[in-house]
Amino acid sequence: MSHQEPTPSAASGDTSAVVAPAGTFRGAAAGGVRSWRGIRYAVAPVGGLRWRDPIAAEPVEGESDATVYGPACPQSANPSVPLGDDVVLDEDCLVLNVWAPEGATAPLPVMVWLHGGAYTFGSSSQPLFDATSLVRTGDVVVVTVNYRLGAFGFLDLAGLLPHGGFDRNLALKDVLLALRWVQDNVASFGGDPDRVTVFGESAGGGLVTTLLATPSAAGLFHRAIAQSSPASSMYGVDRARDVAERFAAELGIDPSDPSAADALRAVPAEDVVTAGMAVYAAIPDVAPGTLAFAPVVDGALLPEAPVTVLHDGRGLPVPLMIGTNKDEAALFKFMKSPLIPITDDRIRQMFADMAADNPGLDMPSAAQVQTAYEDVRQRAMGLGIARDIGFRMPTLWIAEGHSAVSDVWLYRFDHAAPFLRLIGLGATHATELPYLWGNLSGGPKDPTFRLGGRRVAEAISARMQQRWTAFAHGRNPDAADAPAWPAYSVDGAGGARATLVIERQDAIVDDLDGALRPAWGDQVLDFR
Repeated sequence: MSHQEPTPSAASGDTSAVVAPAGTFRGAAAGGVRSWRGIRYAVAPVGGLRWRDPIAAEPVEGESDATVYGPACPQSANPSVPLGDDVVLDEDCLVLNVWAPEGATAPLPVMVWLHGGAYTFGSSSQPLFDATSLVRTGDVVVVTVNYRLGAFGFLDLAGLLPHGGFDRNLALKDVLLALRWVQDNVASFGGDPDRVTVFGESAGGGLVTTLLATPSAAGLFHRAIAQSSPASSMYGVDRARDVAERFAAELGIDPSDPSAADALRAVPAEDVVTAGMAVYAAIPDVAPGTLAFAPVVDGALLPEAPVTVLHDGRGLPVPLMIGTNKDEAALFKFMKSPLIPITDDRIRQMFADMAADNPGLDMPSAAQVQTAYEDVRQRAMGLGIARDIGFRMPTLWIAEGHSAVSDVWLYRFDHAAPFLRLIGLGATHATELPYLWGNLSGGPKDPTFRLGGRRVAEAISARMQQRWTAFAHGRNPDAADAPAWPAYSVDGAGGARATLVIERQDAIVDDLDGALRPAWGDQVLDFR
């Protein structure tokens, strides 16, 4: 994973340059949309800067070729997360990409995308996140961002080696720096820095809800969209130290050795990834329901657990769109992933660990929780519990609390193409993404529409894009020829807790989760 600069290539279409405070960037144009790719927003976090806070990049001298993606951050190969053709892996990966409509005259709303991937995989270069369709449909500027992943971005070595010259919450700081870059530069690309919506899915959704609980993020964005956020998967410094200890042990480095800090900085990137993946697999096995890598509740940058802050109505007062997918956990079962506990024994251990972490909390009983799944087949109950403790309930706790300080719109994505229903995935984790981005084809080998459903999918995609971009414009998130989507209200007149159900035909359902809330209770369940 040695450093490799993007190779300049001839741009097609309009190659006129944009002059911004960060430099002059030559992009490309196609289909009525201009794009600029691989723009560096931070100094390369390599050598002595590995595991240190990001430093803003200096303005680029001369004209910079911005027609190709920059490197993706180091990670293990994952066939379910294609990073794009010819994309290299490199620690020097703190880059972003910008899309904007051609010929725009007025400053447009900006949507800043944070990709998912369990805080360990993914990149802004993924073909799925080509913003051409979203920009063309919604008349917005879209920015997609790389942030450090896995052990590079979420490992807390500062707790393990407090005098080793390490910083913590590096990936979160990467995102904050990228948002500052947007504030300083996006006007040059046609965007309005006073109308920035941050949006993300899975780990990216977790970063969005984390930003809402990060005081220093105030003013960097003005609206937020959190899709399938694992909002409760944030832990304190003690758990983070345990992860760091495991990581050092994987590398054979003794933290008590005076040279430990230097030894860690000297580890080849490939070995950091390998050790990180070993820890990534081990942590959910010994502590079901937890992740090895996630933002750390450090008492400083992130003073408290985000889900608690938002449940209490103490988050940044910006409008929020938030939701999950109907069958979130099915993907993790299909992939035999350890990230979500599904079996009875692992679920029991998870609840026992939560109770130990929260000795003063009145935990719901097994019988109480099971009342929400009385109509579910026994073998599917674990999937339902895993889905709800991992995604749906944290989303509901946030919607309940944040609606007291700002407008909230709650959704559930229920649609699944016939093939996905046939193989038992349904509307599982991440299946809404092709619809949002308008990139429904995953390539010639994509089986999603093998049994039909493409035309229906295109109609759903059009409505989702209309709703998401209307929200970014500051309007109600409505779509043509579809029900108006009312804001979520705990005690609204005419029907409380309105929820958009996204399907072949969208529907507004009052208190869609009415059976879940009393079963799980209104106290936040999480780990410390």
